[in-house]
Amino acid sequence: MSSSGVKRPNDKEIKLFSGRAYPELAQEISELMGVPLVPTRALAYANSEIYVRFEESVRGSDAFVIQSHAAPVNEWIMEQLIMVDALKRASAKRITVVAPFYPYARQDKKHLGREPISARLLADMFRAAGAHRIMSVDLHAAQIMGFFDGPVDHLWALPVLAEYVMDKYADDDIVVVSPDAGRVRLADMWTDRLHASLAIIHKRRDPNKANTVAVHEVVGDVEGKTCLLVDDMIDTAGTICQAAEALMERGAKKVIAAATHPVLSGPAADRLNASPFEEVIVTNTLPVEVKIDNLTVLSIAPLIAKAIHEVFEDGSVTSLFDGNA
Repeated sequence: MSSSGVKRPNDKEIKLFSGRAYPELAQEISELMGVPLVPTRALAYANSEIYVRFEESVRGSDAFVIQSHAAPVNEWIMEQLIMVDALKRASAKRITVVAPFYPYARQDKKHLGREPISARLLADMFRAAGAHRIMSVDLHAAQIMGFFDGPVDHLWALPVLAEYVMDKYADDDIVVVSPDAGRVRLADMWTDRLHASLAIIHKRRDPNKANTVAVHEVVGDVEGKTCLLVDDMIDTAGTICQAAEALMERGAKKVIAAATHPVLSGPAADRLNASPFEEVIVTNTLPVEVKIDNLTVLSIAPLIAKAIHEVFEDGSVTSLFDGNA
């Protein structure tokens, strides 16, 4: 075994690389795998151009480039692209982009004329830079998997979040609530996992104002129950906080939330702190840099570490979710 990582019988070596957006997550993955992060020199010049150089050989390696796309998103996208390009030019054998939170995932289709499909553009950019594979957690839209011309490992945080909910709220009468029609499929997966009933909040967005919603009605029985609002991300928290208020108005005993990605932009912290949530549960796909009462952050690092190991060993990532591991 090399001092820089694990080797397979064919002598291909695994190497882990971390961008600067959220090195703590990459370090946790590194420690779980027992594979050190490759020393990297990264800096921004006075005009904001980014420079990256890896300080050991990467020739013939199976390279995993870990970057969490927190704000400023565009800067960290560019850094990851530059890292991939550096690996390609340094003769890495295979390059996997590990993006726990896929950037621009909400721009996955055209709603109006003359709009971009930015999620597809990002996939094209990663491919052009030299990536052979993408790994991400809870894509906002599953169709993004088809945007990349190569394998995409779509990991699910639901087992991590659901295990916590089942342990802590085992004695509660839980109803899983979708905050809008777009999350019904996700909520349905939660109901299967928790053996709970389902409710849906019908809402309409104001087409003239970004991040502004109006809740209309709750479909389902929530009175006297513990309502679990589920979503893939919490950004400005407008949708989920209005949903929590609507549920309490309709007689819910208490309301909790579970979401994978804590984007937490702008007024999110103030809204969540002023909301009736008993608890807000997220994972650490993104760094949490704001103070929120009753926030619980679960680590996604073990799941990513296992997925990276399966990819490196040419194993099955699906086995992590179907019980056949």
